[in-house]
Amino acid sequence: MTDIQSISKGLALGEDGIWRGTDTEAISYPSDGNDTCFSVEEKSFWFRHRNKCIVSIVNAHPPKDNETIFDIGGGNGFVSLGLADADFDVALVEPGNAGALQAKKRGLKNVICATLNTAKFKQQSLSAVGLFDVIEHIEDEHAFLQSIKDLIKKDGYLYATVPAYSFLWSNEDIYAGHFRRYTLMGICDILRSAGFHIEFSSYFFRFLTVPIFILRTLPYLLGFAVKTKKNTAISRDHTVNGPVTEAILNAVLQPEIKKLQNKKSMLFGGSCLVVAKNL
Repeated sequence: MTDIQSISKGLALGEDGIWRGTDTEAISYPSDGNDTCFSVEEKSFWFRHRNKCIVSIVNAHPPKDNETIFDIGGGNGFVSLGLADADFDVALVEPGNAGALQAKKRGLKNVICATLNTAKFKQQSLSAVGLFDVIEHIEDEHAFLQSIKDLIKKDGYLYATVPAYSFLWSNEDIYAGHFRRYTLMGICDILRSAGFHIEFSSYFFRFLTVPIFILRTLPYLLGFAVKTKKNTAISRDHTVNGPVTEAILNAVLQPEIKKLQNKKSMLFGGSCLVVAKNL
């Protein structure tokens, strides 16, 4: 495990076992976002499948010497916990206090409550970084990714997921604090422009593209999106009703995991996944 104090100039360990930044910084994420996600993560097919896909590509492109993966903007630590359960060493970096506290309750050993800026990590001090549905929340994505590159050691990995396709934009993106959605080529080009080498890229959640367009985007475009309470809408979108539906979803999603395990890319999907390297 990386010695947190040795790689940061702006973190102090609190009595609750959480490292905290001494400065604060605004973020583009709803204030209740972590609480809302926490209420559905364990039961959500979306969160569970994303975890399996992330673990698959990290297994295929592991950090050198199994060094620490810094899960930046990792919310309640659901991805971090999935990586830790797969025997990877993980440190969660989450600016929201609610998310950091919930991650600690989940049993994560290394929790840092700070933004990338307030954590003040030293240059080339991080062995690997995860940005799982984070980049779309950053207004100046290029500057952000360049700053990430400066923090990653030579030959260190960046693992990232982002929502796919601008034509799928809807009210849910606005509520979530997204600035954009991506094509796979688009996110790879942005990473290259920030100085990264692309090792692997793929879409995933192939079956979601059409339902998202019909159920979210079309109502948004036509101006008659039904107003629903946030928690109700998220619970509806993420909960699987009944064993038959769950069995169908597993049958649809399992081939994606096998493709990623075999380093085979998929040509479309509701999300993009990229593994990049700091050469």
